[in-house]
Amino acid sequence: MTPELRHMLRDDDLSHEEQKQVLELAIKFHHDRFYKQPFAGPQAVAVLFDKPSTRTRSSFSIGVAELGGYPLVIDKSGSQLGRGEPVADTARVLDRMAYGVVWRTFGQDRVEEMAKYSTHPVINALTDDFHPCQILADFQTIAEHRGGVENLKNQTIAYVGDAANNMSNSYLLGGAVAGMNVRVAGPQGYLPRPDIVADAERIAAENGGSILVTTDAKEAVKDADCVFTDTWVSMGEEAEYAIRSKPFWNYQVNAELMALAKPDALFQHCLPAYRGKEVTAEVIDGPQSVVWDEAENRLHAQKALMTWLAGKARGDESLLA
Repeated sequence: MTPELRHMLRDDDLSHEEQKQVLELAIKFHHDRFYKQPFAGPQAVAVLFDKPSTRTRSSFSIGVAELGGYPLVIDKSGSQLGRGEPVADTARVLDRMAYGVVWRTFGQDRVEEMAKYSTHPVINALTDDFHPCQILADFQTIAEHRGGVENLKNQTIAYVGDAANNMSNSYLLGGAVAGMNVRVAGPQGYLPRPDIVADAERIAAENGGSILVTTDAKEAVKDADCVFTDTWVSMGEEAEYAIRSKPFWNYQVNAELMALAKPDALFQHCLPAYRGKEVTAEVIDGPQSVVWDEAENRLHAQKALMTWLAGKARGDESLLA
């Protein structure tokens, strides 16, 4: 197998078959947390945070350690990036020391520039445009509740709320890669960019799936296999909640909306969740909710992704399955 440097910057950086490989590997890590240790040594992986985090910080820090490596966790306030050092300069330095870079940041251009100057894998741990690691965990959760990765194809998933955010974008692209029927619903002014929808439609057509973008939450959720939502207000905008949340109240995931989905439909939320706002307590704490499985699977899915990328970069096929 020829070494091939790969990054995970957006959800369509994986093909349909590659996504399946990563998800199958994630399920193996769920059954055996020490299934493979590609970073034994330990090799360091730099885990950078420009934004606050609970699940991303925990899952990547613990994940790198369980893969035999050393997680070098760097907050914005503790790096020269936070003082204006060019991304390219930081990339060149980390590239000499760390096996790879995981970055939770703002603009998508930042992770793309990091990857441009890196000779090791770079992983987008969240940007303003995409959240691909969350989608892998979400799809792993569906697979585990639906009998395996092969059964992801043709599942119908519905995302409602702020359809112009990174989660909506990633469900569109990641779901298209999986061959799912993806529906996203949000109010006018909060719908996904046309270029992302066009990419999703093209990829879905290649993999037997479909894309629907609508302003009607009921249309999106009707007969869905899984329903997703996210907070209506992004980090740093909490003080404006009363104003910013006004367009979204018709998109709250409550018992009435969930009743339109299939009787065994799953509910997922990437967290943190605000009960009584984007989702009611009755739903998120109810029997259809799998949010805690979903949160745990961030660990397993990200370990699988890091292992898979390491296998590609080293030309080591044993790390891909």
